[in-house]
Amino acid sequence: MSIRVIVAGANGKMGQEVVKMLHQAENLSLVCGVSRSQAGKDVGEVAGIGTLGTPFVGSVEEALKQFPADVLVDFTTPHTVKRHMELAIQAGVRPVVGTTGLSEQEMKELDQQCREKGIGAIVAPNFAIGAVLMMVFAAQAAKYLPHVEIIELHHDQKLDAPSGTSIKTAELIAENRKEMKQGHPDEKEIIAGARGANYHGFRVHSVRLPGLVAHQEVMFGGSGQLLTIRHDSLNRESFMPGVKLAIEKVMELDRLVYGLENILEL
Repeated sequence: MSIRVIVAGANGKMGQEVVKMLHQAENLSLVCGVSRSQAGKDVGEVAGIGTLGTPFVGSVEEALKQFPADVLVDFTTPHTVKRHMELAIQAGVRPVVGTTGLSEQEMKELDQQCREKGIGAIVAPNFAIGAVLMMVFAAQAAKYLPHVEIIELHHDQKLDAPSGTSIKTAELIAENRKEMKQGHPDEKEIIAGARGANYHGFRVHSVRLPGLVAHQEVMFGGSGQLLTIRHDSLNRESFMPGVKLAIEKVMELDRLVYGLENILEL
């Protein structure tokens, strides 16, 4: 039996890739897309793959009322994602979320709602398998090379900084590294912010430029050596195997899982 999927933000760049992936997958089926600006149009036509007979509706609430579904995939905006997840959980529909911006407290609240309903949810800062491996490898390296900085680079239309991927990477590193202040103790920023954001004593830097998609490198310095772990997503197709896996795995969960590494067999 196919897993029935609603895609919130199906008119966006990531959402359109999800639509194409669902169209090709034998075990998944798209039941509708959500976009206020595209309401009434055919999802396939907007995604450039021809008429699918699958409509856009104007809101997640409307989609959940009109279309029986198993999973809500959300690639929207930080200020709408929590409400979308709450509506889905209340309706017994499992959220798979690539939208970043949820706080730790919001994540706890959503997890509690999932447990009360007995259904799963997956929130992943990055769905690219290679990016997940980068995070895991960085966490391991931090045990032995505690001097570290993160540089993340994204397209100039990204709404949040630092990226969800870099935040997740920083959290994993902090779990494996004793907190310490790096650099010279008398270091001064001549231009405020030049050294990036401070997270548990190490720095996170965000770059936003046209032409970029999603890129990150984690640099570890040691005596006479430098280790760089880098991942580059060159197009949005790179995220689709992870999205497909998350849609399949969320059907087996009864709680919220944060990070794709927690459903991979690593």
